[in-house]
Formats: sequence, structure tokens, C-alpha cells
Amino acid sequence: MHIKPSPSRVVFNIINGILLTIVTLLGVIPFIHLLAVSLSSNSAAVAGQVSLWPVEFTWDAYIYLSQKVEFFRSLWVSVQRVFIGTILSMLLVILTAYPLSRETTVFKQRTAYVWFFVITMFFGGGLIPTYMVIRSTGLLDTIWALVIPGALNVWNMVMLLNFFRNTPKDLDEAALMDGAGHLSLLFRIYLPISLPAIATILLFTIIGHWNAWFDGILYMNSPDNYPLQTYLSTLISTSNRESISVDELASMTSYGEKTLRTAQIFMGALPIMAVYPFLQQYFVKGITVGSVKG
Repeated sequence: MHIKPSPSRVVFNIINGILLTIVTLLGVIPFIHLLAVSLSSNSAAVAGQVSLWPVEFTWDAYIYLSQKVEFFRSLWVSVQRVFIGTILSMLLVILTAYPLSRETTVFKQRTAYVWFFVITMFFGGGLIPTYMVIRSTGLLDTIWALVIPGALNVWNMVMLLNFFRNTPKDLDEAALMDGAGHLSLLFRIYLPISLPAIATILLFTIIGHWNAWFDGILYMNSPDNYPLQTYLSTLISTSNRESISVDELASMTSYGEKTLRTAQIFMGALPIMAVYPFLQQYFVKGITVGSVKG
């Protein structure tokens, strides 16, 4: 039997749909504008004639970008950072969240360790002491300076910890009675049923590493070691005309600095936009189930 929604429910659905559409457009329109500018001529982009559709369509910026060694070198650094940093971070988060999700009868020092980690969410050593530690350990100008300092994200660990604590205890008892140890319990029972939380943390970790730019400026002495976002940040904030050849300056009349920079920014955001749809289905469930209980 079909139940007709009440008038108030209909009004709520309409308002909710309008608000969500506006929020979606606010997030999508800037990327459409970037793409339109990158595909427009230099004169149209500088004159501000481009809105959401290319004016005097051209691929010149992307053709030049495909020949730019610095862009692909920084892109490769970011790919390495995401790959190494994500694996290391997920491993540490999982191996930390599991024992801290145990009851105090199983892990007596659990409360002390939880407070040890939670305090780091509110207090830190500061920028200068962190830099001194990175320098003294020989990590400067290496990929490890970008992945080790933030390898264990406590917020992600707490979220996964709460997800583990919501797992039915009957599974623990049945597995332990069958002779399973804690490693078997973690990798054969907890991880398979925790895919929503793990996918959510995975998404946070990938986006965090991909979008990070400030630590690249701090810990990389050579621009050759810059990750992509650091490279784009320095490109946008400074003018590199001194390092551009005469032939490149002549060719810039067709695409220009503005169209080139928007093309680089769009290409930099494209990988994350491609990954997100595959993990989005787990996102809401992971956040809800793994949230901290009041």
C-alpha cells in the first residue's frame, strides 16, 4: 500500500533538494570554470570573457603542459607520496586502533594509551621543533619527510577504534574459542566487516597527502623534490618569466600564463576527482558508524 507523503514532507523534500543542488553547484562550478579557462585563448582569459564555456577553444595549454618536465616530475613525487604514505598510515592506524578497542580486562593499560594519543590532537611541539627533528634524523629533501611526521592520524585512529568497538562481541568469543589469535581476529574478522570505516579513512588519507603543499616547502630544499601541490603553489605565487626561453615566451601568446596555470591546477585535481566516486559509497556509513559516541 502506497502512503501519500504529507504536505510538510513534500515541502521539506523540495527545499532539501534545492539546497543540496545549490551546494553541489557551488562545488562543481569552480572546476568547470577552471576547465573552460584552460581551454580558452589567452586573450579571452585575460579579458575575463570566459565563464563556464571555453572562448576561442584551444588545446595549446595542455599540449605545452604535456611537454613540461617539472610538472610530471612533481606529479611523480605526489604519486610516490600518496602510495607510500597511504600504506604506512593505514597500517599504523589499523594496528593502533585494534588493541585500543579492547576492553580494559583484556588490555589493562588501554586508558593510559588512549589519553597518550588523544593529547596529541590538542597539543603539538610546534613548527620549529618539528623541523629540527626532521633535519636531525636526516629526512630533509627525501620522500620520508612528507610521510613519516603525520603517518599516524589520531583522528582517523579514533574513528576506526569506535568502529571496532561496535563490532558484536559474539564474533570475538566464537573466534577465540576456535583458537584464533589477535592477528587472526583482526585480519580475518574485523577488517572484512570494517570496510566502510577503512574506505572512509583511506579517502581522507589519500586526499590529505595529495593536497598537502606546505610541508613540501618546509622540508624540500630542491624544487626537483617538490610534490605537485607545492609546485603549483610556487607557480601561482611567483612569476617564472626569468626561466622561460624566448621561444616559450613567443608561444605564450596563444595560451598565456593564466590558461597554463588553470590547466595545471585542473590536472592536479583530476586524480582525486577520479578516485572519489569509487569510495563515496562507503563514506556516509563509515562516518556514521565510526563516530565518537556521546
